[in-house]
Amino acid sequence: MRYASFFIAIFFLFSCQTATSVVVIDNELTSVASSDSLVQNVKLVIGITVDQMRADYIDKYWDGFGEDGFKRLINEGTWFRNNHFTYTPTYTGPGHASIYTGTTPAYHGVISNDWYDKNLKKVIYCVSDTTVAGVGSSDPAGMMSPRNMLSSTLGDELRLSNHYKSKSIGISLKDRGAILPAGHSANGAYWFHGQAAGLWISSTYYMSELPEWVQLFNSSGKAQAYMDQPWDLLKAESAYGASIADNNPYETPFIGQIRPVFPYDLRELESNNGGYDLLKATPAGNDLTVDFALAALEGEALGADEYCDLLAISFSTTDYVGHQFGPQSRESQDTYMRLDLAIARLLEALDEKVGKDNYIVFLTADHGAVQVPHYLMKNKMQSGYWNPDPMVEDITLMLNKKYGTGAYILNYSNDQFFLNRKLLASKEVNLVEVQNLIAQRALQHEGVYMTTTAQILSESEFTEGPLASVQRGFMGKRSGDVIVITQPAWLRYGPTGTSHGSVFAYDQLVPLVFYGPGIPEGKQVNDKTCIRDIAPTISNLLHISHPNTSTGKVLTPLLFKE
Repeated sequence: MRYASFFIAIFFLFSCQTATSVVVIDNELTSVASSDSLVQNVKLVIGITVDQMRADYIDKYWDGFGEDGFKRLINEGTWFRNNHFTYTPTYTGPGHASIYTGTTPAYHGVISNDWYDKNLKKVIYCVSDTTVAGVGSSDPAGMMSPRNMLSSTLGDELRLSNHYKSKSIGISLKDRGAILPAGHSANGAYWFHGQAAGLWISSTYYMSELPEWVQLFNSSGKAQAYMDQPWDLLKAESAYGASIADNNPYETPFIGQIRPVFPYDLRELESNNGGYDLLKATPAGNDLTVDFALAALEGEALGADEYCDLLAISFSTTDYVGHQFGPQSRESQDTYMRLDLAIARLLEALDEKVGKDNYIVFLTADHGAVQVPHYLMKNKMQSGYWNPDPMVEDITLMLNKKYGTGAYILNYSNDQFFLNRKLLASKEVNLVEVQNLIAQRALQHEGVYMTTTAQILSESEFTEGPLASVQRGFMGKRSGDVIVITQPAWLRYGPTGTSHGSVFAYDQLVPLVFYGPGIPEGKQVNDKTCIRDIAPTISNLLHISHPNTSTGKVLTPLLFKE
């Protein structure tokens, strides 16, 4: 009887036609008044992805931020301080796909920026599509689409919820940073084609010609104007205590420079550094991205009717600067202080054009980055550089000696061995035996931390640690036969600049902030959350279906005001 009463009570709660929601927290039913705690009448969702932003940057650069950018989002929103990627590789393509699909590469299929295609026997790019052409440019840079992503996205489900009356737009300097977040059914994805062009472009996957507002923007001369502005420190040198000296051996100069020091004259550097692509590696790239996003807001009338729209913005400059100069550099600190101003400008425009109580913002990152290994080594930290070529050569010799001469390894990329399964079968060699041999041999090489095999990942379930991250990034149809995990804080190249992609905290721990009407203000949450929680949480707040392969959870702290 007690159980019958319990289920009757649940049925009654869900059946009553009142503005009440029921959520389960720690196995207890809690009644929540929708009018007080849940997001209402949202006209626009803005997803902000800051490429290569480590979680510690918010605290590190806090004193250099104004009141209207990062601080506004955090002080008036909810900050999840312990937010993680739980898979590897932590790269831009998988990161953006995971944010908007609510799952990991094992399900959405974007297993890296590039991967070896077992059927085509060649490396493919995550958004490459030879069936489409560029719009706004005849360059191959326009031959892009989301077709390699297997899951639906937040934008797809939003548009499905009202029979495609909502809009979904993706914007980024990088093609993958625009295309993957916007989704399969997007109204448009736009990326910046630098070199001699300096234009925002798209592809025939979305449209046959650029909208008038894009054409007007491309002809406005904004990109050219930014090229005329040197990059110098935003503030006095005393404000840069969160970074090391400007002239140091851990940074990579622009081509044609002797030392990587301020100021940077873009016009002097452009001929040796990709023309307009140089904007991507300076804070002007983020400013240009905001300019274009505001043009999209106006040109597409986003948030202007009763149907909620999605605007996905990815700030790529932080990644380019991070790779070149590293997390400890003044260039990185200056880029984030200037990004703070750009975000403030974006929020101010949203207040004016959409209304402060009519939009939600979430801000996160697609991955973090390791400190420059050369810098760590100089300070007696465990770190290093490795070259996988000797390992691959050694294993190739081992296989030839054991099984006879043959091309047993088709490809080594993304720290994965792809084996010639057809050749092994013709020689009647056991595939699992070869996988295990390679995994054991690779462990003997310097810089290798762990190895595992496709067989182990297919038959076992890991819930924590590096192998759990590998498993969540492993898709049997697309991934390799043997996976190599390098040691913590080791990179492939050196001695300047940094990178990312690992299973470790410096790459996996990133910011997560929600802001908007109904979002608890000034709230900080230290419980562990995951990137894949973002899409189902926004879906829940908008009362729409979750992306179709979503594996994340709804972040219930956003349902409550304190």
